[in-house]
Amino acid sequence: MTNHTAGPDFVAFQVRDVEASARFYEEVVGLHRLPAPNPAAAVFSTGPGSSFAVRTPLPGVDLEAGTPLGYGVGVWFHQEDALAVHARLLAAGGEVVEGPLEGPFGTQFSFRDPDGYLVTLHSRA
Repeated sequence: MTNHTAGPDFVAFQVRDVEASARFYEEVVGLHRLPAPNPAAAVFSTGPGSSFAVRTPLPGVDLEAGTPLGYGVGVWFHQEDALAVHARLLAAGGEVVEGPLEGPFGTQFSFRDPDGYLVTLHSRA
């Protein structure tokens, strides 16, 4: 019998202001917020078997340590209408880092969230 690890099934960004980040991901990015029993986090459904959250920092995590948050990690979300999210992001004063452009995953663009995490949105499932 082999033992396989599946994943990721849950991704959480540690943020400075949970409610501000939650509003950004719900209202601008378009994620569906779930009721969360944990007051330190806002959780979103991102598809079958996976979730995304923004949460208060874990003990010992210093968000002001100097390195950009999430440096070197790629987090991608699927959104069939990536251009609509791009327009909402620009209207909200968000920072687009790249795109939109057509790539192997359809229309895609990358942006920074309110804490500086780099996120890519793509239109092809």
